[in-house]
Amino acid sequence: MQIVIASGKGGVGKSSVTASLLYLLKDEYRLIAVDADAEAPNLGLLLGVTEWEEEREHIGAKIARINSETCIRCGLCQMRCPYECIYIDDEGNYVVNELTCEGCNVCGLVCPVPGTITLEEVRSGVIRKATTKYGFPIISAQLDVGRPESGKLVTEEKEWASKIMKEQGLEHMIVDSAAGIGCQVIASVGGADVAILIAEPTPASLSDVQRVYKVVQHFGEPAYLIINKADINPGFTKLREWAENEGIPILGEIPYDSSIPRSMSMLKPFIEAFPDSKASEAIREIAERIKEEIIKG
Repeated sequence: MQIVIASGKGGVGKSSVTASLLYLLKDEYRLIAVDADAEAPNLGLLLGVTEWEEEREHIGAKIARINSETCIRCGLCQMRCPYECIYIDDEGNYVVNELTCEGCNVCGLVCPVPGTITLEEVRSGVIRKATTKYGFPIISAQLDVGRPESGKLVTEEKEWASKIMKEQGLEHMIVDSAAGIGCQVIASVGGADVAILIAEPTPASLSDVQRVYKVVQHFGEPAYLIINKADINPGFTKLREWAENEGIPILGEIPYDSSIPRSMSMLKPFIEAFPDSKASEAIREIAERIKEEIIKG
């Protein structure tokens, strides 16, 4: 089974909840974790990864290159570039800024000298594999600065994780999605069996979780909700009302607990660092519901 954990809004505690759920499920199920936030991965930190065992480069992004020897310096490429990434260097040559080039090839289309401007494939990032200190594998990725294709990185992560699942006889893939509803999230949600949404009782979080829920609906996947920091805004009932109206089961509510940020500073799941905290009590109950309603159900 492939379970994706998403939130829409960043900062609602998705990765900390994911880490604690993995900790609670690891002894009963054969798991693999996927950190699908290629721009800012941190799940490995919470799971005690100190060294990556294997690393693969992802090649696929394209950037423009200008041949200064055949360039006639007409300036058309610079004028037409929609991203304003072509500049003139100290020697008078037209040069492409690699960090802002999107590989659209407008410059190549308007260049009057055939072959002067070409598109070159470059590295978008890396995909890495490690074993967590809890014994289960994790796949993560790191997007290079200024590179596109974060969604393709996530897709490749999941493909690698699926291959490992088959080779090692693993049962479940837990995908920690990025925030937002962009390419990374679409790649994370696509192909999953179930989506668990994390939200907090605030207007901003409600707005964003509604948006990511539309992505989940697009793929026809069942969704469940966990309310984190559930007691920070007692008068805000719209999140629960929305879930009820949409028929989204609420797996549980986690109260605001200072042990969570403290555990993150210790680079540990809060269920391990502070097992007697209120948050840990809540996440245990949520894990039991996941076992009964999602995994066994």
